[in-house]
Amino acid sequence: MTPPTPAAAAPLEVTDDSVATSPTPTTPQGSESRSPGRLAWKRFKRDRAGVISACIVIFFFVIALAAPLIAKLYGKDPYTTYASQRPELLDAFAYPAGPNGGISSEFWFGVEPQLGRDVFTFLLYAIRNSLGIAVAATLATALLGIVIGITAGYLGGKTDYLVGRVIDILLSFPSTLFFIAFMPVVYGVFVAPDENIPTGLRAAALIIVLSGFGWASLARLLRGQVLALREREFVEAAKVTGASPGRIVFKELLPNLWTPIIIQSTLMLPAFVTAEAGLAFLGVGMIDPTPDWGVMIQRGAQFYTEDLAFMLFPGVSMVIFVLAFNLLGDSVRDALDPKSKR
Repeated sequence: MTPPTPAAAAPLEVTDDSVATSPTPTTPQGSESRSPGRLAWKRFKRDRAGVISACIVIFFFVIALAAPLIAKLYGKDPYTTYASQRPELLDAFAYPAGPNGGISSEFWFGVEPQLGRDVFTFLLYAIRNSLGIAVAATLATALLGIVIGITAGYLGGKTDYLVGRVIDILLSFPSTLFFIAFMPVVYGVFVAPDENIPTGLRAAALIIVLSGFGWASLARLLRGQVLALREREFVEAAKVTGASPGRIVFKELLPNLWTPIIIQSTLMLPAFVTAEAGLAFLGVGMIDPTPDWGVMIQRGAQFYTEDLAFMLFPGVSMVIFVLAFNLLGDSVRDALDPKSKR
C-alpha cells in the first residue's frame, strides 16, 4: 500500500475574499480631505479667536453691503438734517437735547450736534464707504505687487535690480507724510484749484495713492519667493518641455505663491482702513458731508467734551473691525503656514 499524501501538499485556493483583505497599497479613504486647502480649513476651525474674528468681519461687510436696505427699513438717511425740521432735537447750545447724545427709540445712536443728522445711518454709510475704499485699494495693491514682484523675480538681471531699487525708495518714504503731500497733487491733475472736488474723485485718488505706495512690501516678498522657486526642479522641467514664460508663471509659480499673497492681503486691508480714516481726519481724504469713519471721528473730536456718544460709536466700531481683521490675518497665516505659529 502506498502512503497517503499529506494534507499540507494540497494547493491553496485564492478567493476573492483573500484578495480584498490582502494588504495591497490602496488610496486611503478621505484622501481628498488631506489636501492643503482642507487641512488649512481644519486648522482654522480649531482656532477659536480666528473663527470669532471672521464672524465679526463678515458682520461688518454684511452691514456695509446692506446699508441702503437697513436705512430704508429704519426710515432715515445720513444726509437729512433732522434738527432743521424738528428744532426740539437740539438744545440752546446745538447739542442733542436728549440724554446720551439724543439716543431714543426713534434715533438709535442719537443725533449729531449742530446739524442734527441721524448718527446710526451716518455710521452705516461710513462703514460702507470706508470698507469699499480699503477693499479696492487692497485689490489694486495686491495686483500691482503680484505683477511687479513675479516679473522682477522671474526675469532677474537688470529688471530685478531696477525694481529692487524702486522698492527700496518707496519703502524708505514716510507713508503718512507722502499720503498727505500727494493727495492735492492727484486732485490737481483732474480738477482746477478753484473747483470743488467730486466725491468719486476723492475716493479714486485715495485708492491710487494707497495702492501706489503700498505695493512695494508685497512685491519684495514675492520677488524673494520667485527667486527661490525658479531654481526648483519643476520649473526647470517646465522649461525643458518648452513651456512659455506665461505658462510657467501661471501654472508653476503662482500656485505656490497664494499663501503669502493671502496672508499679506489680510494684513494690508486693516492698515488701509486706518490710513483712509486718518486722511479723512486730516481733511485730505473724504470730507463732510460724505459719511466716513474718519469724517465722523473728526467731527466727534469737536464735541467730545459735551457729547461723547457721537465720537464713541465710530471710534469703537473701527477699533473692533481693525482688531478683528488683524486677528483674522494672524489666524489665516497660522492655518496656511503652521511653521510660522509661535
